[in-house]
Amino acid sequence: MKISLIQCDIAFGQPAANYAMAERRIREAAQQNPDIIVLPELWTTGYDLTRLEAIADEGGETTRLLVSRLAREYGVNIVAGSVASRSRGGVTNRMLVFDRRGELTGDYSKLHLFKLMDEHLYLQPGETKGLFTLGGIPCAGLICYDIRFPEWVRAHAASGAEILFVSAEWPLPRLAHWRALLISRAIENQCYVVACNRSGADPANVFAGHSLIIDPWGEIIGEAGEGEELLSGVLDLQRVREVRAQIPVFADRRPELYR
Repeated sequence: MKISLIQCDIAFGQPAANYAMAERRIREAAQQNPDIIVLPELWTTGYDLTRLEAIADEGGETTRLLVSRLAREYGVNIVAGSVASRSRGGVTNRMLVFDRRGELTGDYSKLHLFKLMDEHLYLQPGETKGLFTLGGIPCAGLICYDIRFPEWVRAHAASGAEILFVSAEWPLPRLAHWRALLISRAIENQCYVVACNRSGADPANVFAGHSLIIDPWGEIIGEAGEGEELLSGVLDLQRVREVRAQIPVFADRRPELYR
């Protein structure tokens, strides 16, 4: 399974510019014939939180129409990062996943809001898991701050997820945490971690880039730098079963004592 991650800068609070950028970058990535293309967090707006009510995608419809069309045109699965999606209940940070036919197969709103960046003042938290299936492979979606909650990530792996897709806008000052947390999540859950971060800066932050593809043993298959980049790697899903058989963590769990 070939994966391509679109690590890109994002125009602050300019959805039209970002939709045009995403279409161009998806078309470029599709030329490499990947099975799955992945986008970063909040790629339609960036962290222009104070204006989200005005610039968020109503019901995620604009995003859905664009990404579904491109997935269908190129016959590629797309983990469309996350976008600010507006509904009657407010704005959520919402990940949408499309299969090769352009059908919506995954829909997850960020569960853990990052108060240090005021997300809780402008966003509503999600209430459901991020499980979905692509090409018959059980997967899960996580968004940025979610990776600091190992019990949340384990809930997805224990439900069968073999690939964890992470979309993020992770700041440069915490780059060491980004790498350590993602490697840890791969090792402890014995699964692939495919993490797409943004690059560039907004008025308040510089972002880390360093998108990563990590195997179930914690080995790094590919890592981007800080700038805009298309990062690709190949996943061998048999590796998940091999590692889980070698060290049977899931069989040896004692969840009845963990509460």
